[in-house]
Amino acid sequence: MQLTHYNTNFKQRTFPITLVCENVTNAPNIGSLFRIADAFGIEKLILCGENIQLGRKMAKTSRATEKVVNYDIQKDASEVIEELKKKDFQIIALEITSQSQPIHTFQFTSQKPMVLVIGDENFGVSEAVLSLSDYIIHIDMFGNNSSMNVVQATNIALYEMTKQLL
Repeated sequence: MQLTHYNTNFKQRTFPITLVCENVTNAPNIGSLFRIADAFGIEKLILCGENIQLGRKMAKTSRATEKVVNYDIQKDASEVIEELKKKDFQIIALEITSQSQPIHTFQFTSQKPMVLVIGDENFGVSEAVLSLSDYIIHIDMFGNNSSMNVVQATNIALYEMTKQLL
């Protein structure tokens, strides 16, 4: 018998993770980010950018999780990151760079609350935000492409982070 959220044994919990989205503007992607923020029990979702819209297209994908996820909308991701650094969050950017390390080798710890920063659908995490990050991690890929959809990458990252914190 297939289980539903009414009859699963999943224990509800919240992890010390804030997801900061830098210029993720595609409505279905935003809706999906709400959904995975809820699924992985993260503390807060912060959408950063000039034209963040939470409309009908977003709501269709989110399946009403925007009503239960703690979220905020801010203009500038760099300012958000600087404020969170002052509050002693560890800043972890998800991006492929010459200094990034594979996510499967990174040791996540709940000693300090974590921020996972994800970037723009086309351009990734900005240089400004990367320079503010304490760590930069990437997902190893084995095909011809060097990127994947921001939501799919975030799913993988949050799975690995929460798996290590269990």
